[in-house]
Amino acid sequence: MEVEEWAALRAAGLAFIESTFGREHSYYIEFDKKARDSWESSGKYALGILTAVRDQIKGGWVETTKGLVSAEVFADFLEMAEHLLEQKYKDPAAVMVGSVLEEHLRQVCAAASLPVEDLSHGKIVPRKADSLNADLAKVGKYSKLDQKQVTAWLDLRNKAAHGKYSEYANEQVVLMLAGVRDFVSRVRA
Repeated sequence: MEVEEWAALRAAGLAFIESTFGREHSYYIEFDKKARDSWESSGKYALGILTAVRDQIKGGWVETTKGLVSAEVFADFLEMAEHLLEQKYKDPAAVMVGSVLEEHLRQVCAAASLPVEDLSHGKIVPRKADSLNADLAKVGKYSKLDQKQVTAWLDLRNKAAHGKYSEYANEQVVLMLAGVRDFVSRVRA
C-alpha cells in the first residue's frame, strides 16, 4: 500500500472510530497504537479492528449518539413529570409524559423509515401520533396490545392538553408514567 493510501486509511479509520465510540474506547486506542505505519502487519491490525467495529455495529450492539441523547432527555422529562405528580400536578405531568411518548413514536418511525410528516393543503405538517402508532404496530415494531396501550396514553394526554381534567385521575397518570418509561426502554428507535 502506498504511503498516501495508508495515511488516508489511518485518518479515516481513526475519525470513524472516534465519532462512533470516542477516543477513550479500546478500538480507538488499539487502532491508533497498532496502525501507525504502512507495514503489512499494521494493515492486518487495522483490518481486524475495523472488522470488529463493523460486526459490532451490524449486530446492533452500538446505540447511536442521537439515541443516547434522546434517552437522556426523555429520562429528564419523565423525572420532571414524576416530580410534578409528587406535588399533585397531574395535568402538566400527563402532558409532559404524553409529549415524551409522541416524540419517541416519531423517532421509532424515522428509524424504521416510516413517514413522520404529511402534506396537507400544500404544507408539510407532523403526522398525528395515532397514525404513527398505527403504522408502527402494522410493521411489527410492537404488538397490538402495545398499540392499544399507546392509544390510551395518547387519549389521556389529549384530555390533559384540552382541559378535560375531571376525565382522568392522578393514579392513571402515575400508571401512564410507569408504562411510558417501560415502553420507551423496550421499543428502541
